[in-house]
Amino acid sequence: MALFLVAVLGASPALGNSKGVNWFDDQAAASSSGSPSIKINLSEQRAYFYKGKRVVGVSKVSSGKKGYGTRPGHFRVLSKHPNHRSTVYGSFVSARTGRVVKADVNTRKHRRPPGTYYRGAKMNHYIRFNGGIGMHASGNVPNYPASHGCVRMPPQMARKFYRYAPVGTPVRVTW
Repeated sequence: MALFLVAVLGASPALGNSKGVNWFDDQAAASSSGSPSIKINLSEQRAYFYKGKRVVGVSKVSSGKKGYGTRPGHFRVLSKHPNHRSTVYGSFVSARTGRVVKADVNTRKHRRPPGTYYRGAKMNHYIRFNGGIGMHASGNVPNYPASHGCVRMPPQMARKFYRYAPVGTPVRVTW
């Protein structure tokens, strides 16, 4: 009967609710007992925010595409940066006009044209958890792997995870 209700209400059996994707309960995150933790499920393209054993938020994500996969494992939040910019991926911009000369550059592969400077891609509400890999806000979060290894999130969800996940928070990435 419970599984039938779950199917009818559209709830996830793992979550036991009918809120769907991209929800966050600020009150539960602030007042529930237990430590925060984050679980990223690569096969679902979802991130779950826990307070103790209670799920207090769920977000759709877009992880690393083929050749740039997001590595599964157990990590911890290493640092947080509210207005981070990529040091590898971005654009070359004309120093004279301020216009983008070449977009979607990789500083490890592309040479900067004369008269330009590098402007890294915005990665607001960046939560670094594995070397240079982290979770961050993005305006492009399809329901499939599409990033260069980071975990993209809708901006409103990235803000919530950022707010409630202090440095040291466990992050578990699984298939």
